[in-house]
Amino acid sequence: MEVKGEKRTQIWQVPVSPGAGPEAFKQSSPILRAARILREGGLVAFPTETVYGLGANGLDVDAVTSIFAAKGRPADNPLILHIASLEAIHGIVKEMPPLAIRLAGAFWPGPLTLVLEKAAHVPPVTTGGLDTVAVRMPSHPVALALLDVAGVPVAAPSANRSGRPSPTEAAHVITDLFGKVDVILDGGPTGIGVESTVVDCTGAKPIILRPGGVSKEALEKVIGEVDLDPHVLAAQEVETGPVRSPGMKYKHYAPKAPAVLVEGEPPGLFQRLTELARELEAQGQQVGLMVSSELMQYWQDQAIDSGGWQIACMGSRANPGEIAASIYRCLRDLDQMSVAKIIIEGVPTSGIGLAIMNRLEKAAAHRIVDA
Repeated sequence: MEVKGEKRTQIWQVPVSPGAGPEAFKQSSPILRAARILREGGLVAFPTETVYGLGANGLDVDAVTSIFAAKGRPADNPLILHIASLEAIHGIVKEMPPLAIRLAGAFWPGPLTLVLEKAAHVPPVTTGGLDTVAVRMPSHPVALALLDVAGVPVAAPSANRSGRPSPTEAAHVITDLFGKVDVILDGGPTGIGVESTVVDCTGAKPIILRPGGVSKEALEKVIGEVDLDPHVLAAQEVETGPVRSPGMKYKHYAPKAPAVLVEGEPPGLFQRLTELARELEAQGQQVGLMVSSELMQYWQDQAIDSGGWQIACMGSRANPGEIAASIYRCLRDLDQMSVAKIIIEGVPTSGIGLAIMNRLEKAAAHRIVDA
């Protein structure tokens, strides 16, 4: 399929069967052709286990610059280099300290990004002008096959317009980057649904710069105590100075309508969400809600009429992984419903809940209501 626009975007299906590994894709036509496009300086959107990435040769200044142009991304927002093997990291970092080696051994391939001192030939455009570089090895078989065949480290932020909810389906990439990329590899929905955890390994103690698919608790089982950067769950973004990781500065994950995040525990949380929805409805506003299946059951049990509200169900509070996989889809679904305001149900911050709440706070532009 070809799409007319600034580029003649090719959309290639790469069906993924359960249990399939990267070897199943390395000789497929879409992977071979997409890898060649990457080597030649083009842009390829591809699935990872977290979200879809927008890839370019991370050592090619012009190719990396085209990522920023396609996304409308600020130039000081660093990119993550994706690799297919641990051996590949030695060409892009000065060294792998023992801490980083332990983390890579435990969580690669997987949703963990390590921030390390960069090798001299990694261009500043890739690192946002920093002396460090962020690196990860994804676990998605299509991503690993593409990276291996391409043979270059691939810079790949999320494949969306800057500031928008991240893409967890190829359709989301098409919506945001229609005609702006050379190829979109459609490997179906992603699994985890929130981006990788970013850990700074350059100091004496590891610091989580962005929570994600690997929880703080899981990291600490491997390496002991890990610090959280104060901006992980903060009242506002980094406003000045260098950005050490993607997701620390600028507008992120934002729906079109203004949103508010409600924090607390049931049943008070459910009561406050319902009150806010009724208040907005009484003002004549089209209400959108991002809520759990438990809240929907509460409405049913309390005989509350929610028929006039636009509702996106994130999944069960008992299954945080289900919620993580659905939050960006829910935000995009509410955009399609053209709601005036969005009310979002908060979740506990244990495990992957920390990453969920980090994303939801940013989606709500840090407008938070306590139940």
